Amino acid sequence: MNEAVDGRVARGNETRRLVLRRTVDLASVEGLDALSLGRIATELRISKSGLFALFGSKVELQLATVRAAARVYEEKVVRPALDGPAGADRLWRLCASWLAYSQERVFPGGCFFFGALAEYDAREGAVHDELARAQRTWVALVERCAEEARELGELRADTDVPQLAFEVIALMETANAHSVLHGEPDAYRRARVGIAARIAAAVTDRRHAPHVA
Repeated sequence: MNEAVDGRVARGNETRRLVLRRTVDLASVEGLDALSLGRIATELRISKSGLFALFGSKVELQLATVRAAARVYEEKVVRPALDGPAGADRLWRLCASWLAYSQERVFPGGCFFFGALAEYDAREGAVHDELARAQRTWVALVERCAEEARELGELRADTDVPQLAFEVIALMETANAHSVLHGEPDAYRRARVGIAARIAAAVTDRRHAPHVA
């Protein structure tokens, strides 16, 4: 009996992973509103009742998709950047990691969260709130990396950390938008140059300034 239950759980988990691999890519291109239990069931040849048993509603499917995208974001952007000592270089690595994630199309529509936030920023509800939490977490991480660099003496003591974070994030998002809309790969180079210059203007020693290849 336990083996049968374990088998059903394992199959359910695998189906859930299969579904979310499809929904994160689909939502990055067409938006979260494009997700429906019927569409996904048809595309993946899964019974709609089985899909309903896993997610329960379109909103729950959307929320699960946002959380799955956040796990990918953590793996592709955050962990590589934090794998090293704190300081100005970590701040630069975080920005460069984000630009690589967008440029390499980890999600086919560019940054998943850039598109989803534009879709839901003026709405209310659980999906909006989940996206807002993800965005606040990202901004807080950029600010934390800048604050660590300031505390280590690698950024000037008078550095306005929230302003610095706002500016470098704006450059990242602009590169993503230009690349997705116009197919302009040079937008990423421009963003790297701009972010490097902004960080370099705040460092206390040129040794801590980013170097753009």
